[in-house]
Formats: sequence, C-alpha cells, structure tokens
Amino acid sequence: MSAPLDGVRVIDLTTVVVGPTATLFLADYGADVIKVEAPGGDLLRRLGGPSRSGQLSGKFTHFNRNKRSLALDLKQKPARELLERLLATADVFIANIREAALARLGLASEALRARHPRLIVCNLAGFRRDGPYCDRPAYDTIIQGMAGVAACNARVLGEPRFVPMVFADHVVGLIATQCVLAALYRRERTGEGEAIEVPMFENMTAFVLAEHLGDRSFVPPRGESGDRRVLHPLGKPIATKDGFICVSANTDAQAFALFDAIGRPELKHDPRFCSVTARYAHVREYFELRAQGLAQRTTAEWLGILEKADVPAGPVHTFESLTQDEHLNAIGFFHKLDHPVEGEMIDMAHPNKFSSGLREDCRPAPLIGGDSRAIAIELGYSEAEIDALLESKALIASKRTTNGQQ
Repeated sequence: MSAPLDGVRVIDLTTVVVGPTATLFLADYGADVIKVEAPGGDLLRRLGGPSRSGQLSGKFTHFNRNKRSLALDLKQKPARELLERLLATADVFIANIREAALARLGLASEALRARHPRLIVCNLAGFRRDGPYCDRPAYDTIIQGMAGVAACNARVLGEPRFVPMVFADHVVGLIATQCVLAALYRRERTGEGEAIEVPMFENMTAFVLAEHLGDRSFVPPRGESGDRRVLHPLGKPIATKDGFICVSANTDAQAFALFDAIGRPELKHDPRFCSVTARYAHVREYFELRAQGLAQRTTAEWLGILEKADVPAGPVHTFESLTQDEHLNAIGFFHKLDHPVEGEMIDMAHPNKFSSGLREDCRPAPLIGGDSRAIAIELGYSEAEIDALLESKALIASKRTTNGQQ
C-alpha cells in the first residue's frame, strides 16, 4: 500500500502553528516534507515547557512529525543556491513569511513560478495582499479579535475572550492543506502550477460569520446576528449530580427522547418545545429545563440512559482524562515512540483512515538540521562541498540525524 502523497515533495518555510499544521497533514499523507529552518530553528521549539534536550518543546513534536529538517542561513548566497536546487525537485512550496521578506530572498510567488512553472506556491498571510492591511503582522490572537472569535465569547461572558488555544492557526492551517491538495489535483489534469494565497483574517471572518451573521444575512435584516443557541450562556456543559455532561438534543426525536429521560414527557406537547423552531425561539427556557432535569443523576448514569435513548451525549474530558478514553485507546490513537534525543514520548496517530493506507514510517519531529547533510547529498553535493557549507554556516547540521544516527 502507498500513501496518497507518496512521491510529492513539499518545501516548508513555515514556523509556529498555522503553517506547520498544513504541512503536518501533507506529511502524514505521505509527502516528503522538508522543513527549512533558520539557524536558530522554529520558534515553536522553545514555546512550551522545557524538554530533556532543550531542543524541542512537546508542542513542536506534535506539529512536526514525519518531516525532515534542513537548516540554512538564507542571508548567505550558497544557502539560497542550495534552496534553489531543492526547489527544482519540489512539487509544493509553502511559507508563512510576509511577501516583502520573501521577495528579498527571491521567493515571491511570481518569481518562483517563473522559474518553476509546475510548482505550487502557497503563501499563508495575516491579510490578503490586495487590501490595506496587507503589510500588517498577524498572530492567532490578533486574528481571533479582528475576525469576531473573541466577540463570540463576549456574547456569552460579557467580555471578549480568546478561545484558549491557537484556534485561528489550526483552522487556517487546515484550509491551507485543502488548497494545496486542490492545486495538486488541478496540476494532475492541466500540468500547470498554482499560486495560492491563504489569508487568516478573511478565512476566519468567513468561518465565524457563516455561523453568526444569522438574520442579518437578509436585506433588510430580519433580526439580530448570532445563533442564539450557540451563544446562550447556558449553552455549555451541564452540571450533573457529580460532575458535568455534554448533551446536544437538536432534532425533534432527540429532544422528545430527552424529555422522556428527564421525566417530563408532557414537554413534547408544550408549544414552546414541540418543534425545532419553537425550541430555538425559547432557547432559554429549553436550556433551563434541560439543566434542571440533568442535575438529578450522576454523569455515568446519564451517559447510560441517554445512550439507550439515542440522545447525543458525552463526558467532559480533561486533557489528562482524554489519554485514558476507552475509544481512543481501543483504536490505538496514543502510542509511545523513542525520540533520538528526548527519549520515550507520547505521540498521536493521524485521525483519518484511507483504505489504501497512509505512510507506514513514523518519523519523530526532527532536530534542527537533523537531515541537512542527507538532503545536500540527495541534491548532488559532494562531501567537500557540504563541509565548506557547514564551515561557512550557510548550512547547519545536527550531530544527530532525525533517526538518531551520529
């Protein structure tokens, strides 16, 4: 069996989360992802708790498995020449560096496609180039605030709050993966490369407003913005006798089964709750009745009752209890690996399944320049040439490879 992207080479000039999320999926799908790092490495290597070696944070390891690291000082001409030779072998180039900086390195989209017409060039940016914000720097929290993510929490909590994870980076990274895959498919049919712009602000605005533009989608507006169910303060995990539970009874069949389970079958005939539209209009009363009913039993009791009634429900996991989840452990989601410098670590399997399989080799996250020498050899550099590049520090190589060899 072969992975879907076997034979595809991706040059990854991205850092932190948004770009590495995109290239992580490409790597898991079988692409040879070469992570091009500055001499100091990706900032994410140092963002997080200390590791045994000081070279990789736990967070870095989960965003950069199955990739190879090539460390270059692109301020030096020999390093740029090596990268150019590498680009001639590549299918995809992806970066999350601002366009002006890419242009100084000769890596702007137009220049790259002129030199490599079959290359798919994907630039992740804060904002689209044809708007007035194009030169602004952007990070996840900036985009969460500007695109209305923090405003979602303001509706619930009374003050704007960020989602406590790099939410925009994850979402836009996955969108970038989708764009690259679409471009690869188009190239199979036409033979032509592609220039792709994936802006965070515009993508997250579309993501939020598809959910929450609501009745202001009409001209003139037919009501207020926002999905009142999702934004209601009671739209949260529900307290039980001994903890919390998540319940989502949306269809009439689900809601009616919930009414039976909490001992309130008469609510099925109440005009406030007898249909999807009625429950939406009376969401506060619906949520209050739901909370009152579920407070009477333990979480475990409710999970058993609601499963039999076919009402969607689940536990409220902590980060720690997730690693003990029965389903995740049954499918082998968590597994141990031996990292060449960090020792035994916990990693996660790729979530999706392909009948033809994914990549069979599982490479741990690379050291800075852990594959530099091997990649230079693949490109035809002699040992003497590689030694000269290392001496000038145009090329940086770890004393250990990603696979732990000295």
